[in-house]
Amino acid sequence: MRNRLWLLAAALISAGAAASDKPVNAGPYVPSPQSVVADMLKLADVGPKDFVIDLGSGDGRIVLTAAKVFGARGFGVEIQDDLVKRSNEAARREGVADRVKFITQDLFKTDISQATVLTLYLLPDTVVLLKDKLLAELRPGTRVISHDYPLAGWLPEHTVRMDLEDKVAISGVTTTLIFLYVVPARVAGRWHAQLPPGIAKGAMELDLKQQLTRISGSARVGGRNLPLEDVRLRGEQLSFTLAGLGSARFAGTVKGTSIEGTVEHPGGAKAPWRASLK
Repeated sequence: MRNRLWLLAAALISAGAAASDKPVNAGPYVPSPQSVVADMLKLADVGPKDFVIDLGSGDGRIVLTAAKVFGARGFGVEIQDDLVKRSNEAARREGVADRVKFITQDLFKTDISQATVLTLYLLPDTVVLLKDKLLAELRPGTRVISHDYPLAGWLPEHTVRMDLEDKVAISGVTTTLIFLYVVPARVAGRWHAQLPPGIAKGAMELDLKQQLTRISGSARVGGRNLPLEDVRLRGEQLSFTLAGLGSARFAGTVKGTSIEGTVEHPGGAKAPWRASLK
């Protein structure tokens, strides 16, 4: 019964976010300890080419640190005007106002498509409600960092656990968790693949099934159905092995309705391959 009530409440919050122009309060202002901020950005491998968006940016410390220490650009979203004002003043004072800004806006309605890195320190129910938005708006390969609360159903690339005394005042315990996710490309469907002559005669049909980052499937080659083994998807990078073809290892980059890459023989020889979505 409790789970049903929670789901109903979540649905009502989500519907309200979509129907109202009033920003949704995603929870109280609770800053991430500065030491965690640095670790979050390091885990996401933030650099000068990145655009960092922080949802629920508070006093702006994550985006400010991304700009000052790691050379990134970006913006923070916060619904408390005083925190937004304080963050923009800090950006001017610290000489990064040309690269970062902070805005008062409903995080559910914010366009996040520009992000290469997105950071979250929000209540668990808010994180759950954001999942569909992240998948719909973020490009494949975007890194998502969540402090303390995981994205249910997603497999994190990395999980870091630390004990910090700073967290006692925030959560009552020292335990700190950082989850790194990479937004996956959409690969589910049937693909027609062109193979190099040294691998097999004729074409290959790929049937891929997908649950976020979990990929499975099979290939039909020369009238035989072969299961895919050791299938991996990280952002746009897809790889798998076909034991039925001499353990050939396929790797490729997913670009919308095409995959292009190389296939490697066990002996080390490589050749190009390409697939298109049927």
